[in-house]
Amino acid sequence: MLQVYNTLSRKKEVFTPIAAPKVGMYVCGMTIYDFCHMGHARMMMAFDVIARWLRSSGYDVTFVRNITDIDDKIIRRAVENGESIRCLTERMTAAMHEDLAAIGVLPPDHEPRATEYVPQMLNLIGRLREKGLAYQAADGDMNYAVRQFAGYGKLSGKSLDELRAGERIAVDSSKTDPLDFVLWKAAKPTEPADAKWDSPYGAGRPGWHIECSAMSSALLGETFDIHGGGSDLQFPHHENEIAQSEGASGKPLANYWLHNGFLNVDGEKMSKSLGNFFTIRDVLKALGEEFGGREKAAEVLRYFLVRTHYRSPFNYSDTHVRDALAALTRLYTALKNTPPAEVASTAAIDWSHPQAAAFKAAMDDDFNTPDAIAALFELASEVNRTQSAATAGLLKQLGAVLGILQGDPVAFLKGAAGDDAARIEDLIARRAAAKKGKQFAEADRIRAELLAQGIVLEDKPGGATEWRRA
Repeated sequence: MLQVYNTLSRKKEVFTPIAAPKVGMYVCGMTIYDFCHMGHARMMMAFDVIARWLRSSGYDVTFVRNITDIDDKIIRRAVENGESIRCLTERMTAAMHEDLAAIGVLPPDHEPRATEYVPQMLNLIGRLREKGLAYQAADGDMNYAVRQFAGYGKLSGKSLDELRAGERIAVDSSKTDPLDFVLWKAAKPTEPADAKWDSPYGAGRPGWHIECSAMSSALLGETFDIHGGGSDLQFPHHENEIAQSEGASGKPLANYWLHNGFLNVDGEKMSKSLGNFFTIRDVLKALGEEFGGREKAAEVLRYFLVRTHYRSPFNYSDTHVRDALAALTRLYTALKNTPPAEVASTAAIDWSHPQAAAFKAAMDDDFNTPDAIAALFELASEVNRTQSAATAGLLKQLGAVLGILQGDPVAFLKGAAGDDAARIEDLIARRAAAKKGKQFAEADRIRAELLAQGIVLEDKPGGATEWRRA
């Protein structure tokens, strides 16, 4: 029985979809003006694993993850680059897809772009205005009247007065209340032509919050099962989504609200000003050079992200990444020493096996990946002990649920092919010749040289020697 932690109720609840086995899940995605950073990787990976587990549990998931392709930051970056907004967002969207594919994040079923749903947003704003929840300010913006919505603050758990005290924005005299937020931003004369649309309220563009309300209802209905995103979106973005959607429909927006924990780097918040800001592609490049190939680095990074519970704070450090490499190496070593039995990708997992049952219990407990991975290591120990191909096959099946252990164990343990591999093979051949000529000191020297480079040699019966990276 799957239980999820619902931010709205602040407790774990049994997951009961509206129309099982169908599940609708909406996750707030990227604002496309730059390359994805590690904070984005953290969020994308969390909900990738959640979607995978829901599907593994037999649910028919419709996963929607939006793209914000119109925004103040996007406009500024396009102007700085001397390119159109569309050119910038197309380029950055392609880069995002490339980065997410590299770390094994599966594409959502729908990836709506804000600019494709402007009519739906305007319709929603019109409904809010009719209900007295929206007004046009003196500066031309259409704003949401927060104090007219009785449920405002229920997601963050704060009263309006507490939220007002916590606001760190300049007072806008055109707003009825400082907490009111913009639904439709009036165009400014200095903005490019491709940053504005015609509307009943004058030329302008949508505010950030309204896009998600419009797109989620268009693709999943006025009430759906799961709404997710980073903890930083809980307030004000998700609070404002609730106000917009529920203010217009009178129905709950989502039954379960899921938020992943913050990302820190060496214990501090990631920030360009602190010099600890990393994009996914920069991390993969650096790790690829250290670990012996980009593909291997990508799986290590995925494992590193998955092994922390999605709601927990996540700390990125070089030490932790290298520890992840060592851990993943242990799992792949078990699969290398005992090749798994061939199992069709559609074959059902044997959940009666004790470690499979432990894996399932962990994932059913609010997607507890740390305990699920602990079950993988117990299973790997069993594989090493019994050399059972069937058990190794089960290890690979369970790894697939988390998006790991699907590569060739020999290739993973060796790392990159090419010149580096050829050099290592040459040294192994020279060592073999030294042993054959009874030059054992030279053979030991070559082994020690390779070990100093992180290369472990394994002499097999019959005289063959295999190698892997430590």
